Amino acid sequence: QVQLVESGGGLVEPGGSLRLSCAASGIIFSIVSMGWYRQAPGKGRELVATISRGGSTNYADSVKGRFIISRDNAKNTAYLQTNSLLPEDTAVYYCNAINSYTAPLYSWGQGTQVTVSS
Repeated sequence: QVQLVESGGGLVEPGGSLRLSCAASGIIFSIVSMGWYRQAPGKGRELVATISRGGSTNYADSVKGRFIISRDNAKNTAYLQTNSLLPEDTAVYYCNAINSYTAPLYSWGQGTQVTVSS
């Protein structure tokens, strides 16, 4: 059974940083691409960053230059370093394994709430 557990969210002031973690189990983590998504109140889920099994990364324009996605295959964990946070980054952040069309492969975890506010 696949489990995706996100953590590391919290309340941060504008300009601050958070490091989000995604612990995966039940999959061969090293061979899948991973994506971080977010869903703001009243909006759809948005893909913000992806990392291939080889470590190639892509970012949505809204986070490019501020967020960094990474992975540790030995720990079956993906990370999202979020820097220079803005109020519009406020959302629940989720991770998932993705296919070659960047579609999510598994059921969603509970997500981790990021709130950017002064």
